[in-house]
Amino acid sequence: MRIVTGFHHVTACVAGAQEDIDFLTQVVGQRMIKQTVLFDGTTSIYHLYYANKHAEIGTVMTTFPFKQAGITGRKGTGQVSETAYSVSSGSLDFWARHLDELGVKRSEIHSRFGRELIRFSHPGGLELEVVGDDRDTRDGYASERVPEQHSVRGFNSVTMSVRDVEGQDHFLVQGLGYEKTGEEGRYHRYELGEGGPGRTILLRHDPEIPQGSWYFGAGTVHHMALAVANDDEQAKVKAHLEGLGYTDVSESKDRNYFHSCYVRSPGGVLVEIATTDIGFAVDEPVDELGEHLLLPPWFEPRREEICSPLEPIVVPTRKLTESRT
Repeated sequence: MRIVTGFHHVTACVAGAQEDIDFLTQVVGQRMIKQTVLFDGTTSIYHLYYANKHAEIGTVMTTFPFKQAGITGRKGTGQVSETAYSVSSGSLDFWARHLDELGVKRSEIHSRFGRELIRFSHPGGLELEVVGDDRDTRDGYASERVPEQHSVRGFNSVTMSVRDVEGQDHFLVQGLGYEKTGEEGRYHRYELGEGGPGRTILLRHDPEIPQGSWYFGAGTVHHMALAVANDDEQAKVKAHLEGLGYTDVSESKDRNYFHSCYVRSPGGVLVEIATTDIGFAVDEPVDELGEHLLLPPWFEPRREEICSPLEPIVVPTRKLTESRT
């Protein structure tokens, strides 16, 4: 079953909102494309979106800054442990210097499955990677500190930490249409279709590591999302997964920019199936993405109640001016 086309987004819980904005726009060099809020529950928390030059599906990191709520996650298996971005293969030396100049903790340049990479740490506790992969032809964003030729293009892969590979293998292969294409030490590689950036999931076998938390909490990835074309395709994936016995697939939820359903995979990782037919320009012009604090229509009558507890932030625009205080 190959209805899934690749990655849609990754959603993580970080610490402070301003710290996250500064790191993902200045260190990682992504374009901030959306300011909104967590649609679930009763706590007012930002939901911040970052992407490449054209805000393409498969390049979008979204974050919930949970420091304000005082909730910290517990790292462990059953989570996305590393999120990797693609850069050009000749950019790793730039990235080593760039991270060092900004005082960011990083690994040495090393290789995995024949490609060089650097792992580095987000101040909110996330583990990120840049992978040299010239197969990724998406347009990066020329940020203040990262020139376009060295910019992150979009997601290359995610690594899921699991205590047991077999169950997660069945979910990826039989449930979502992935194919196992390699194994290197503790890492098992799965690719969708022709494989490559945005279509690669790595399983890291960590039988000795306890289960991590599943709730929203700073320092952990809450879920990864895979893309389908529309509601009809999403419904087919949901029915297929339920037919395999994964009967805890959620109903479809309106996320304003896409529709989503969620399933807890056997290894513990929460996987979202998200549609691509709405997009991020539904509520603001493309050239102003990320500059305004936006709410879905059903939250607008409660704007003051929802937004007044949010911490003040300064967001980068084309002129690096303040868009909300």
